[in-house]
Amino acid sequence: LLVYSANDAASAIAEHIGGSTDKFVEMMNSFAAELGCTGTHFTNPHGLQDENHYTTAYDLYLIFNACIQNDTFKEIISMSSYTMSIGDAAGNTHSLEVLPTNYYSLGKTEAPEGIKVFGGKTGTTDQAGCCVILYSEDMEAHPYISVIMGAEDKAFLYQEMNRLLEAEKALSE
Repeated sequence: LLVYSANDAASAIAEHIGGSTDKFVEMMNSFAAELGCTGTHFTNPHGLQDENHYTTAYDLYLIFNACIQNDTFKEIISMSSYTMSIGDAAGNTHSLEVLPTNYYSLGKTEAPEGIKVFGGKTGTTDQAGCCVILYSEDMEAHPYISVIMGAEDKAFLYQEMNRLLEAEKALSE
């Protein structure tokens, strides 16, 4: 789910962890409130459009900052691919390689010189546009969480993210 966006996987994880999707969404909203999120309300585990499902860039920062405290989370978002084994009803096992949706991890976009992008998470809907949140560091190992929301397309999303990363680097110099 973190490497390659999969709404069905989000729903399955929600049901497994929460016992039901609704219970898991309650857990999500409680955790967001504990982190200090004031502009976020979840209605589903996958982020698909719902008028009562919303967040802010700052709240995403708070949530992502809590996530990167976990080394396993950082390891997963840094992956350039993941190969999973899937069992079918007949008992056969198949391998499936999934590639990240984040263009930096995928190698489709290069970070500005002096910036190392470890990874992040993307999200795209017609209403929200193209969105990405990243964890990166400059050459002095200063960490950054960067958020771009509402881009009209992926090209513009990553163009703007590189501009933001350049600005962050300039602030640390």
